[in-house]
Amino acid sequence: MEKKFKVYAKLNLMSIFFIALSFISISFAWFAYSGLAKVSTDIGVSAWYIKFKQGETDVSDDIVISLDNVYPGMERKSEKIDIENLGDLDADISYDISAVRILDEDIDLTNLSDKELEDKLAHDYPFHINVNLDKAFAKAEDGTSELEVSVSWPLDSGNNQMDSEWGKKAFEFMEKEEQKAQDDGSYQKRVPIKLVINLKAEQYLETNDVVDKNYGLGEIVLYDAVNNKACDAIGGNCLKTYVIDVNNKLNEDTVTLLPDIYGSYEAGTYNDYNSILSRVTNNWKATTRPLNISDILKIISTDITNSLLIRENLSDAVIGELEYQDRLDNVIADVKANNGYFTYLNSKFTYLSTNKCYWINEEYDLNNAFAFTKVDDTTSKVYKEIKTANCSVIPVIEASKKDII
Repeated sequence: MEKKFKVYAKLNLMSIFFIALSFISISFAWFAYSGLAKVSTDIGVSAWYIKFKQGETDVSDDIVISLDNVYPGMERKSEKIDIENLGDLDADISYDISAVRILDEDIDLTNLSDKELEDKLAHDYPFHINVNLDKAFAKAEDGTSELEVSVSWPLDSGNNQMDSEWGKKAFEFMEKEEQKAQDDGSYQKRVPIKLVINLKAEQYLETNDVVDKNYGLGEIVLYDAVNNKACDAIGGNCLKTYVIDVNNKLNEDTVTLLPDIYGSYEAGTYNDYNSILSRVTNNWKATTRPLNISDILKIISTDITNSLLIRENLSDAVIGELEYQDRLDNVIADVKANNGYFTYLNSKFTYLSTNKCYWINEEYDLNNAFAFTKVDDTTSKVYKEIKTANCSVIPVIEASKKDII
């Protein structure tokens, strides 16, 4: 009876949340860099044409995205802006969050980096706001990218104190806004949360801080690991590999590659992991290392709508921003403490989709270690597997860019 009363009390609190935060509006200020046309007697004028599209509508600036019925237990919602480069010049795509208000607080961005702010929005509130740019580069004439914003609010986050605190704050905020509107008929009630995001497209210049357009996440690289050099056709020593750096920069000397998981790799128990890895790479000149949990999580967390943290007795949650090692460590500790696992879409990360199980170089607990495999045709998982299971071992290659040009 006492347990039932506790459930009813929690549901009543949820209804307060629903009323207090029935509207969250995220407004975006957008602009496209005009670009400086290059004039030459030889090449004429280069056209600069970057297209932003929301759904079927072409957009350019002052896009307002309203998200209503935002409440605990809500279905995850997202908005996407498609970016297409129809001009003659390669484009560097970037964005920044220029203003944030949470209830009555305008967050001071002065001492926050872009990534620190995104980490805060993704993890420090009971609701989670995530922003992700699919690619920071769009090649000339037909290059594309996509900016996505997702909002989610798990019904049961595991932190009742935070849920209660923010429910009360939100309710009081909405009450005050309603009172102001009643006292002054011209007053425009504020929404509880507001973000302003600036999206920019600039001419791609080969400076150190831009992404390396040759090594985007998931790009295929044919690589001869035995002789440590590029190759032209799959077969023999020539492997099909995939870039697994989320944001490889032009000034980085190396690129991280994952061999195709559909290749033939030795299987064994987790306790034999290091010896198997050594045998797999025994005659390779390429620099190799184990596959780490951070490799996998940083990749799948780029899907800010469908890559989820699943835990016993708690609501599913979007994995979200994992730029910082401390945050990554906390998420891993959370999944271990709550007998959980991670899921991701096969269609989004085809190079991590396999019917076999593959070991990840990370213990889950005394008797289990992390591995990944398919759940079904739609979903794969990063989960705990008993150490005596027979899973394959695959190396990660740290390739020098000068060797694979």
